[in-house]
Amino acid sequence: MRLTLHTDCALRTLIYLGTHTDRLVSIREVVETYDVSENHLVKIIHRLGIGGFIETLRGRNGGLRLARPASEIRIGDVVRFTEENMALVPCTQEARISDDGPVCILGRNCRLRGVLAEALSDFMSVLDRYSLQDLIK
Repeated sequence: MRLTLHTDCALRTLIYLGTHTDRLVSIREVVETYDVSENHLVKIIHRLGIGGFIETLRGRNGGLRLARPASEIRIGDVVRFTEENMALVPCTQEARISDDGPVCILGRNCRLRGVLAEALSDFMSVLDRYSLQDLIK
């Protein structure tokens, strides 16, 4: 399993906000801290706002902050929300499902999909055990 740069940056942004709860944080500050593209970060901030992970305040005195306490933000939830496709192999992607079932080069008796689904479930189960607070202690 490999997380996208989008998810990695989202998690790091949340960690940064979680370590600066005493004030609003600017997008510029996060960009400079992690040396990421401002355009990319703006998209991530927008997405995190839609997901209810952060609040954005506009204007001269605006900035970013966590929308709820770090202890209430589960890492698994952030990963599920920011990853567009969690399929470990192409044959498990929704777009690859035909009227006859999943497209698989190994055929209908393939057991690999089940093993990979179990592995992904275990991976997410570990992430679900941790909150943002666990990462910023």
